Amino acid sequence: MAAFPLHCNFQGDFVLQLILVDSEDTMDEAAQKCAYHTVGRRVAPRPDKILRVRKHGGDSFFPRELKVADTGLRPTETIDVIFADS
Repeated sequence: MAAFPLHCNFQGDFVLQLILVDSEDTMDEAAQKCAYHTVGRRVAPRPDKILRVRKHGGDSFFPRELKVADTGLRPTETIDVIFADS
């Protein structure tokens, strides 16, 4: 377990934030850590949606249970966090 900084580009937010996650966090946990700093502040909650994560500019989402350490991301890379149906 190690601290792992990622830039978070959250859907609907105009602020790109540097968020500290853990290398053993899943993508769901990383998305929630990003949401904590955005949802209810600059972005309205969407309880009917789930949060999905992809590498910034990527076409596909990371599997929800994939750990940060297994994504191939480097510290301070940017992820997109998107509201999705599934």
